[in-house]
Amino acid sequence: MTRVKRGYTARRRRTKIRLFASTFRGAHSRLTRTITQQKMRALVSSHRDRGKQKRDFRRLWITRINAVTRENKVFDSYSRLIHNLYKKQLLLNRKILAQIAISNKNCLYMISNKIIK
Repeated sequence: MTRVKRGYTARRRRTKIRLFASTFRGAHSRLTRTITQQKMRALVSSHRDRGKQKRDFRRLWITRINAVTRENKVFDSYSRLIHNLYKKQLLLNRKILAQIAISNKNCLYMISNKIIK
C-alpha cells in the first residue's frame, strides 16, 4: 500500500477548528486537542441554552403581563386573563401581550374590556 501524507488535509481541518476557537483564551485557542474539546463543549452549551433562552423569555413575558394585569385591576391574575382570551378565541401570544402591556397599557385595558363583554 502506498504511503499517504496527510499534511494538506489535516492542516485544513485544524485551521478550520482553530478559526472556531480563535476567541477562546489560553490553551483553548492554541492546542489542537483542547480546541476540539472546547469546541464540543461550546456546541453542547449553545444547543442546551437555546432551549433555556426560550423558557427564560416566556417566564419574563408572563411576569410582565401578570404585573400589569394586577396593577391595573384588569383581572385578578395572569391566568384568568389568558383563560378568558382563549375562551373568546382572541389568540395573542405572550410576547405580543407583554409588549402591549409595557408600551401601551390602555390597549391592554381595551382588550380586557372586549373579553369581559
